[in-house]
Amino acid sequence: MIFKDDYRLLVAHDAESALRMAEEEMIDAAILDIRMEGMNGVELLSRLKKIDPGIEVVMLTAYETIDTIRQALRFGACDYLNKPFDIGQIRAAVANAMERRALHLAIRSNNHRLGELQEELQNQKLQEEIIRTRGDIYASVIHDINGPLTIISGFIQIINRRIGDTQQVEGESLDLVKDRLTRITRQVTNCIDISRRYLSFLRQEPGERSQVGINQILSDLSELLKVHPSVKNNRLSIQELPEDLTVEINGTDLIQILLNLTINALQATGEPHEVEIDGAFLREPVDIAPLNDGPNDRVINRDEFRNCNHLLELSVRDSGPGIPEETMARLFVPYFTTKAEGQGTGLGLTIVKRLIVEAGGMVHLRSEVGSGTRFTIYLPAWLRQ
Repeated sequence: MIFKDDYRLLVAHDAESALRMAEEEMIDAAILDIRMEGMNGVELLSRLKKIDPGIEVVMLTAYETIDTIRQALRFGACDYLNKPFDIGQIRAAVANAMERRALHLAIRSNNHRLGELQEELQNQKLQEEIIRTRGDIYASVIHDINGPLTIISGFIQIINRRIGDTQQVEGESLDLVKDRLTRITRQVTNCIDISRRYLSFLRQEPGERSQVGINQILSDLSELLKVHPSVKNNRLSIQELPEDLTVEINGTDLIQILLNLTINALQATGEPHEVEIDGAFLREPVDIAPLNDGPNDRVINRDEFRNCNHLLELSVRDSGPGIPEETMARLFVPYFTTKAEGQGTGLGLTIVKRLIVEAGGMVHLRSEVGSGTRFTIYLPAWLRQ
């Protein structure tokens, strides 16, 4: 009567029929009484968990003892209510059980997708020409995935600090854990997308064209960088555009471009400094005539740039020490790095260059010693409707 309008219900008259139902149907949550004819509720709970470890179980009893509570929790019950209970209590208990089940299924789905990807990677036979450059490709994959993994690590540390040795998570702590698990899932998806795109590159398949809103990308970037260790002691400012724009580029690629440039800017010096990201909508083509490589400038993809009437101009600026002239000429060379040994791969800007070229965009780097550095990205864009 309480749940008939909310869920698809299955009613079992005894434990044996409940077990048969669980074997034939996927059940998300079960409500069990402790005392039943034949098999009791705790034993049924144990048997249900063997059929589906992810099923959530709410236990009911009018005969509460410490031993029954301990047994129910040990076998994985998510809640425990004493009779008599009111309607609000049972509805809240089942709603919580359904949320836990949804999280469990999302995590299981991600594990399955990761397993499929791992199998695909293991079974993939690379062409001989690609194999000769596999060291570069593997290093690039590791470099790109390192960003999401760093963020995942930060979220896990937040979860661990919040729950500590707590036996049961509820209230604000539960909301925080669910939020961080959702963000972790998004980063797992990013890792999968990055890996799949490298597989397409290895197979020499054309990259898929997609469209993304720039303000959503900037919002996602801001969320990701909140837990990145490079932000500590520095001031990071990310300004969304007053007019949202759509750009034709894979969203994961644009996030990777901005992450590489922003993390480089944050790591420009060990001293506290400022990093700013902002953008603008250009309604006319860029005057590229004065843009040339020089002591303080580097221009990437100038000649192949799709210089059209509507463009996104996106800048990443830092107030760091600037880049010396002798370093400027080598910045986009694979494996070149100015960081200490073991702290940089020298692939970040190489990856930025490849992704910008694929998208038909352009990068202008301007830096002066003592005056900081500015990377400006140009991409074809249009106003969002």
